[in-house]
Amino acid sequence: MKRISTFIMVLACTFASAQTIDDVVRYSTENIQGTARFQAMGGAFGALGGDLSSLNVNPAGSAVFNYSEVGITGSNHHSNNDVLYGGTLRNTKDNALELNQIGGVFVFKSTDSPWKKLSLAFNYDMVQNFDNEFFAAGSSTSGIDNYFLNFAQGQPLGPLRVQQGEYIEDAYLDIGANLGYAAQQAFLGFQAGLIEPDVDDDANTGYFSNAEYSSLNQSYLRTTSGYNSKFTLNVATQYEENLYLGATVNFHNVLYDRVTYFDETGYNQASPVQSTSFDNFLHTEGYGFSFSLGAIAKLNESVRVGGSYQSPTWYRLTDDTSQRINSTLAVEDINFINFGIVNLYDEYKIRTPEKYTGSLAIVFGQDGLISFDYGYQDMSKAELGPTSDPNFAAENDFISTELGAVNSFKLGGEYRIERVSLRAGYRFEESPYENTDFVGDLNGFSAGIGYDFGGSRLDLAYSRSEQDVNTYLFDSGIDNAALVNRINTNISLGYTMKF
Repeated sequence: MKRISTFIMVLACTFASAQTIDDVVRYSTENIQGTARFQAMGGAFGALGGDLSSLNVNPAGSAVFNYSEVGITGSNHHSNNDVLYGGTLRNTKDNALELNQIGGVFVFKSTDSPWKKLSLAFNYDMVQNFDNEFFAAGSSTSGIDNYFLNFAQGQPLGPLRVQQGEYIEDAYLDIGANLGYAAQQAFLGFQAGLIEPDVDDDANTGYFSNAEYSSLNQSYLRTTSGYNSKFTLNVATQYEENLYLGATVNFHNVLYDRVTYFDETGYNQASPVQSTSFDNFLHTEGYGFSFSLGAIAKLNESVRVGGSYQSPTWYRLTDDTSQRINSTLAVEDINFINFGIVNLYDEYKIRTPEKYTGSLAIVFGQDGLISFDYGYQDMSKAELGPTSDPNFAAENDFISTELGAVNSFKLGGEYRIERVSLRAGYRFEESPYENTDFVGDLNGFSAGIGYDFGGSRLDLAYSRSEQDVNTYLFDSGIDNAALVNRINTNISLGYTMKF
């Protein structure tokens, strides 16, 4: 009966969390999602407006609409990852269908006031899709035993033992709740037989590895899913003929799941350990808030300029984790530590940096347009919180030195042939890291076509982005990394209707 109730008992267990710079980067990044027209033009809408997803760039854009409108967009998201690890190249692909935009704008016009127009808009955008998968396999001279040794050194042996009458899963949860993450990982390595104490004494704090090897065969599968979505409420107005002003409040919702499967073989024939598997599951969910302000000005009939300020996003997130491990030396009950045994972390905070965008557009009457956006965001200002936590303070110091300013450029164009619109776009975004060996610059291009039926419009878009990412298999203790060439493509179909 006690083992049945273990999962319920864990709901009361919390312990110091191990959020890192990776979490900050993950939730500070927004991809080009949104309407098909927005995607086709590379998201370069800061001085244009007139598109529901343009509110993500400049909230004054809703005042450009001449009619009330509703729209919806669906996408097929495809990821293609070429992974180089241990001298071996592997390819992994993944597909996901999603509803990535739905919204509407209501336009109220005035004929007897210099304030010509008032627009009220709402819009849902999936600003980041986390659906992805990659597989790495190759040889390495650094084994998973180093991960556990890193956490074990300095930990007393006594708490790493299962006490008489205690279940192993209860001991695992109790150590995590009371002694912290490092002791819990040391417990796993000890119970799996990967590490042994220097002295068989409860006061011992030194450990050595049971694994003997010169080169190992390792395989690693990481699957992620979820999203970062944004629900926007917007108000904007047009003053006289040439000035548009707007503001939005944004409500963010985060759901992120990550599962990793690690297997290791190839130990020396005399090694007490001959095989090891170590799997991890992370579930993150939470919410956030941000706001933005913006303006668009018509300098003449052809030239428009825009500027916007996007506030920091204040996230409140919670994590829960599960683990499982096995090896040829593991204790008999090791399988009772599995994905059904859940560790809950305390709620934590992430504050992403504010962002500034400047925009220029040239409109060629009814024939077409060209639009350019420049964005600036200083990622070194990102923070984990609460900042009173010394662990977060240390990580924030690391963030301030490892992350830097991100400059982004977006260029989009549209050419109209009667009812048909042809579109193309390009975007470039610098790496958020000072050292681009960790994460490279992002390059993307897009194209699309639209057909105007008069009272409605159908749009089709194709977008592609490419970025090199040096992905560490584990957050600490072992520096094995896979070089991932990440290519994401979206094929999106959107429909809008005026009323």
